[in-house]
Amino acid sequence: VSEPIVVYRECIHGDNKGSPIEGKSPNRHNRFYIEVERLPDDVVQALREGEFGDGAVRSKDAKEVGDRFATYGMDRDLMRKIYAVGGTNVLINATKGIQQIHETRELIIQSFLDVCVRGPLAEEPIMGVMVKLVDAKLHEDAIHRGPAQTIPAVRNAIKGAMLRARTVLMEPMQRSHVSVPNDWLGQVTREITNRRGIIEDMPSEGEATTVIGTLPVAETFGISNDIRAASQGRAVWNSENIGFEILPPQLFNKVVGDIRTRKGLKPEPNPESYYSD
Repeated sequence: VSEPIVVYRECIHGDNKGSPIEGKSPNRHNRFYIEVERLPDDVVQALREGEFGDGAVRSKDAKEVGDRFATYGMDRDLMRKIYAVGGTNVLINATKGIQQIHETRELIIQSFLDVCVRGPLAEEPIMGVMVKLVDAKLHEDAIHRGPAQTIPAVRNAIKGAMLRARTVLMEPMQRSHVSVPNDWLGQVTREITNRRGIIEDMPSEGEATTVIGTLPVAETFGISNDIRAASQGRAVWNSENIGFEILPPQLFNKVVGDIRTRKGLKPEPNPESYYSD
C-alpha cells in the first residue's frame, strides 16, 4: 500500500497586468497574449459551489453569467466576455476587433481547461485564477491555426503568465477538535504544534479541555496514533476540511520537487522563459 497522497493547488500571488505573456504557435504564424490575476475569495467560493457552472460558456449565456459575476463586484462588461469556467478559474476573451478569434474559440477553451488540471509548477490543479486573452495575431488561413498550433501556444502563454504573476502552492487545511482530560492537555497541544498546527482556542469544561486548531492535511498522517499515545487513549477528536492556505516559502522548493519527482518530472519547474521563448 502506497503512502497517502495530498493534492495541492497552484495559485498566483500577484498578476501580470500590462505585461502579457506571448505564446507562439509552433509554426510561428499565431500569437496569443495572456494576462492573469487572482480572483477574490468570495468569487472562488461561489465557483466552488457551482454558481456559475463549469466548462465552456455558450455565447448566448455569457451576458447572464457576466451579470452574476457583477453581483460579486466584478467588472460587468469584462465578465460578459467570458469564454469558460474551469473549476474555480475563469477564462475571459478581452480582445477587440480580431476577425478569426471566434473560429479558434473551442481550441482556446481546451487549452485553458488543460492548464486548469495541470499547472506550471508541479502539474497540480490551479485555483482562483482569472485568465484574460488580451490580444492575438492569427494567420488568415484556418489550416495554419489548427489544434496543433493553437493549443500549445495558448497553454504556454497561460503557464508563463502565471509564473510572471508569481505562482504559489496552496495546501489543504483541516480544523481539528480534540477533547482531552486536563492531565494530558500539554502532550496533545505539543502534538498539534509539532505538525505545523496553530491552536485557535482551548475552551475548558470541568476536567476536560477541547483543543481547537488548524493544521495542514500533509501533516495529519499518523496523528491518530500519536494523539492516542499522548493521551493514553483518553482523547476524543474529529476534524473537518477548511480549504487551502499558501504553503510556507521555506517548504516550497521541497514540496514542489517531491511532487514533480513522484510524477516522473524533473525536480525543477520550467522557468517563465521556457513558455515565452
